[in-house]
This record gives sequence, C-alpha cells and structure tokens, in this order.
Amino acid sequence: MTGGAVGFVGLGNMGSALAANLVGAGFDVVAHDVAGPDRCPDGATFAPELGDVAGAADVVVLSLPDGSASEQVTGALLAAGARVAHVVDTSTVGVGAARRIAAALGERGVGYVDAPVSGGVAGAKARTLTVMYAAPDDTCTAVEPVLAGLSDRRRRVGEEPGMAQAVKLLNNFLSATALAATSEAMAFAEAVGLDMGTVLDVLNVSSGRSAATEDKFLHHVVTGTYASGFASALMAKDVRLYLDSVGEQGTPAAFGRLTGEVWRRFAEADPDADFTRIHPFVASGGAR
Repeated sequence: MTGGAVGFVGLGNMGSALAANLVGAGFDVVAHDVAGPDRCPDGATFAPELGDVAGAADVVVLSLPDGSASEQVTGALLAAGARVAHVVDTSTVGVGAARRIAAALGERGVGYVDAPVSGGVAGAKARTLTVMYAAPDDTCTAVEPVLAGLSDRRRRVGEEPGMAQAVKLLNNFLSATALAATSEAMAFAEAVGLDMGTVLDVLNVSSGRSAATEDKFLHHVVTGTYASGFASALMAKDVRLYLDSVGEQGTPAAFGRLTGEVWRRFAEADPDADFTRIHPFVASGGAR
C-alpha cells in the first residue's frame, strides 16, 4: 500500500532524505523541524508546529539527533492529544531510551517501532539504506508500508524496543573502529612512502578490507571531499551509547574503550567535522 498521510519530524541530512523517499513512495508527508522549512523536501507540506503533525497522520516518523530529542518530541506528540497511533523512530537513541519511549507511548496506546538506519545520506537517497527494526508483530504489520517507503532494505531484528538500537550501536562501534584503525594504518603506509590509492587497491582484494577501505577512504579521504554527511560528534555519541549499553550488560569493552577515547578526542577537537576527517586527525597524532 502506498499513499496516505505520514508525519515526519527532523529534517537534518538524513531526515530530509528519508522524508523525500516517503514522498516518492506516494505518501502525503507533513513534516516539521525546529530549524524551519528550508530542508523540507519538494512535495511535502511543512508544519510550523508539532501539533500540526500529530493532527495530520496516524504514523509519525522521527529522525532526531539523540534520545533526549526523541523523548521530548514523543512527549509533545502525546500532549497534543491527536490521532497518532504509531511512531517509527529512525534516530539512534540507545537501548534505554528506546525502552522508555516505548513504555511512555504504550501507556497511551501508541505503538513504537525502534527503527534506526545505517548506510549514510547517499544510501538513503539511493534507497540502499538499511532499516533495522524491532517491534511486536501487530505494530510491524501496521507500519510496514511506511518502512517500505523509507528504503528498499529492511530487516526486522526482534520484537522488543531496544533490540534494533543494540544492532545499530554495535554496527557503528565496528564502523568507528575500522575507520580509526584504517586511518592509523594509512598514516604508517604514507610514512614509508606508499601511495594510499595503491594500498587501498591491495586491501580491497585482501583480508584487511572493510567499509572504511571500500567506501569511506575511496570516496571521501582519497578525494579530499570529506562529505559523508555524518558529523564526528554523532559518531562519538554513538560509540558512547554503545559503551553505556555494554556496561549495562556487563560484556567486554576493552576495544570499545580504546575506540571511544579516540572518537571523544576527535569530537572535542572538531565536533562539526565530517566523521571521515578522522584520518587527518589520527595521522597528525591527535589520537595519541
């Protein structure tokens, strides 16, 4: 099924791309962002107030920077007392926040779908972004058309809110570790006079390949564009959320602590930098 009204809150780099996907899938999108209408995609209607979103759609999609923002927005949607029946949260909020939000919404009879995404802004625009989601069967069935409108790649990972957050956090921990480690390895390669492009060619047909070598370095570091659309502060936040969740579970965190420290230093030095700029930061000795 396509068509119908869908609310959307949060029109940052990722949110504006996802909202545009819903428009392209045939939905009437009513969107809101605290920064105003500048990033509202063509074909969507901008709502000046959150209450306007709550009154227009049964399903509201969130794309927000953190758990605090998601909790505030869902609280405001509930306060509006409107028609919202389901919330699909594509934000990376952490396991605990997802559980709290689901509980608060559930008390009012509103279904919550924990649905973070991975693949970057380019992946969102190409509809190759992965939507990993967790919710009970009936909730998933109710929002499946909206999930399909967001991306062509979707995978249900469980029934309980927080499960998809766990997958997203461990994914970003692995991504952050690979990117930082590759930055260190490339600093070594260049120090001995190797050409980065040549090294990447070898790595990408060898056992050291990763998304860092196959994507981030090829498309952003070698080219000097550093334009993935994901800020260093957001990656540092995600690794911190991962470590918080690991601590709650009591599982090992030796590598996590090392990765977290590197990203903490980078984010403190340049919070708005594209996260692929970790390479020059590491290469210059900033991670020591």
